[in-house]
Amino acid sequence: MYKYQEVTAELKKMFTSGHYAPGDLLPSQEWLAAHFHTTRLTVRKAIQSLIMDGVVYSKRGAGTFLRKDFRTNQPDLTPLNRPVGTTETMKGRKVTSKILSFTARLATEDEQHQLMIGPADPVYVIERVRYVDGRTYSFEHTIMPVAIMPLTEKILKGSIYSALRAHGITIAGSHRKVYALKATAKDVEALGAKLNDPVLGIKQVNYTEEGKPFDYSEVHFPYETTRVSAEIKIAPFPTKKPARHAHSVKQ
Repeated sequence: MYKYQEVTAELKKMFTSGHYAPGDLLPSQEWLAAHFHTTRLTVRKAIQSLIMDGVVYSKRGAGTFLRKDFRTNQPDLTPLNRPVGTTETMKGRKVTSKILSFTARLATEDEQHQLMIGPADPVYVIERVRYVDGRTYSFEHTIMPVAIMPLTEKILKGSIYSALRAHGITIAGSHRKVYALKATAKDVEALGAKLNDPVLGIKQVNYTEEGKPFDYSEVHFPYETTRVSAEIKIAPFPTKKPARHAHSVKQ
């Protein structure tokens, strides 16, 4: 676990223990850095993580505040703007996996296009069910280039993203499409859904820090227990500076 992740977990405990009320101004980054014996950069990264989790918000020149609508017993939320994986999203909960299939083959034309690989490049094909505290959370169908890193069943039963980070791969972003569909026969098997029940789908391509796609996946969620969230910050448009005109100089 990285230092900022440790600080994030401790800050979340501190901010949600009941000592602070929704809307309260929270300690400064300087105070938090001294309290946790770390740098302001680490604290800033932890605060950003909590912003994405919907725990706090920041106002320029005013500080960081506990969100007014924050509740400690919020339902499970799948954050659309955080490609960090189920294990990280559900930190502090018991996350397990059941592998339905794990094979390798050559990529299809669509997979080649999405993953920016060639027709001779092999890919892993992974299907697994994720459980949170013993309850069915999602059904994942993942395509990953074999060249990214070696995968094993042991890794698949845990966290692929944690294995990627341990392999020196930094996850930087994701392009996601969210849609509704009817449950298929595979969803019936994996999620325990009824055929043609509504299912939430997320199709995504995830990228490394270098901008290289490392997986192309489709994830289905049962409608009864799934909620999604996205933190959207609107930045003011930069004002256009008036053009400078050179002053003529009389000779």
